[in-house]
Amino acid sequence: MRRTKIDAIDLQILHDLQDNGRMTNVDLADRAGISAPPCLRRVRTLEDSGFITGYHADINAEALGFTVVIFAQVRLHSHAENDLIAFENLVQNWDMVRECQMLAGDTDFLLKIIAQDWDSYQRFLTTQLTSAPNVAHVKSSLCIRKSKNLPGPPINLILK
Repeated sequence: MRRTKIDAIDLQILHDLQDNGRMTNVDLADRAGISAPPCLRRVRTLEDSGFITGYHADINAEALGFTVVIFAQVRLHSHAENDLIAFENLVQNWDMVRECQMLAGDTDFLLKIIAQDWDSYQRFLTTQLTSAPNVAHVKSSLCIRKSKNLPGPPINLILK
């Protein structure tokens, strides 16, 4: 991954792709004010330089039967770097955990967990999370509803 300096056109491309990753190159180029071939080259450069790290579909979890979202605050016994890394590696194997953030403060990690129902989360909590090595405490918060869910950084703040 090489470091590339980006300009206003690149920012517009990033903004538009973040908003609609299925946008055609022609539409993307039109919105950026350039022709299609240089737009495609810019997109490839943004991918190669690590500004664009992937593309995905936004899947409706409830439509697939995943109706429960939980935020679990995890505190560990040890904060030695190798113990933190060991926990992060363990989390990679838990499919229900969709996000893992290391935090500063009273909570060491914040996990976003998506489960089919409350019972399946409780099984995960008792058989995997709380029984994991080095886990001292877990505080679970059930999500009532989601009122905002935007991907990526607020690029529009740079564009203004």
